[in-house]
Amino acid sequence: MKAFLTIALLCVSNLFMTFAWYGHLYFKKLPWFAKTGLIGVILLSWGLALFEYAFQVPANRLGFEENGGPFSLFQLKVIQEVITLTVFTLCAVFVFKSDTLRWNHLVGFGLLVAAVYVIFRKW
Repeated sequence: MKAFLTIALLCVSNLFMTFAWYGHLYFKKLPWFAKTGLIGVILLSWGLALFEYAFQVPANRLGFEENGGPFSLFQLKVIQEVITLTVFTLCAVFVFKSDTLRWNHLVGFGLLVAAVYVIFRKW
């Protein structure tokens, strides 16, 4: 259960992170947002990042093996990277509609899955 909750919290965290880091590039199309200056965009991004951390920190504390969770520090990091790329890709393709998914993206994702396998494998 802790593994599932950790991954779910990391997914929510990454949704906020994607919008904090890249949302301003998409939302500049909106009339009210287009008038927002750089300081306003930074403050808005910081506000979103606050929610990112509100989910990310508990996810890592809950999932870390020294706190009774199922994952090592390296495993948490690799899980985080795969979730980050997955959430970003879904947002870029379906929400921002700024890019198309190509074969080289899929190959790169496959290599990340291979990284997960290598990190989780007990040698």
